[in-house]
Amino acid sequence: MMVLRSLAFNVFFFAWLALVLVVMVLFLPLPRRVMQNAVRVWTHVMGLGLKAIIGLDFEVRGRQHIPPGGVVFACKHQSAWETMAFHILFRDTTYVMKKELFAVPLFGWYARKVQSIPVDRAGGAAALRRLIRNARTQIAAGRPLVIFPEGTRMAPGERGAYHPGVFALYKQARATVVPVALNSGLFWGRSQFVKHPGVMVIEFLDAMPEGLN
Repeated sequence: MMVLRSLAFNVFFFAWLALVLVVMVLFLPLPRRVMQNAVRVWTHVMGLGLKAIIGLDFEVRGRQHIPPGGVVFACKHQSAWETMAFHILFRDTTYVMKKELFAVPLFGWYARKVQSIPVDRAGGAAALRRLIRNARTQIAAGRPLVIFPEGTRMAPGERGAYHPGVFALYKQARATVVPVALNSGLFWGRSQFVKHPGVMVIEFLDAMPEGLN
């Protein structure tokens, strides 16, 4: 049964994605907020499809740890779900993405339009300076900024090497960094066709105190 449900969800996922990618071309000449709202509609409908077809919902914990204004969410990365979830949870979110994604036709155009931040993991100090400069602009605008410190999806219970970007934001951009834990990989694993019903948990932890090494 879950194989059939997963097949149905994948058909829905790619059909809805294809439709949205085509329609959003119309929004490129319009203000950024129009494109951002279109992205939120896409993610909300995707979430509804996930719940209706797979039976997979989510629970949010630790909202009291989210400070007002611009903040950096340093999030674990286990599935495709969290690449959409922050658009569902917050009105105006900015993601830090690897620069290669900006070269993808259509998707890359929209990522630039909503001012997602490219990061060149092989770019050294110059890339970190660009990251900090772009992040300061988004934080000053009061937007939540999402970064995946491990840079790629990891299986539940595993931990990859942390890239220096999140530390640069914490130390040099003097951003408030809130660690985010989740268990989405238990239900929607990396490169796994079958999705599983249940309730994913995403938890916002205490903000990192100042002065850590």
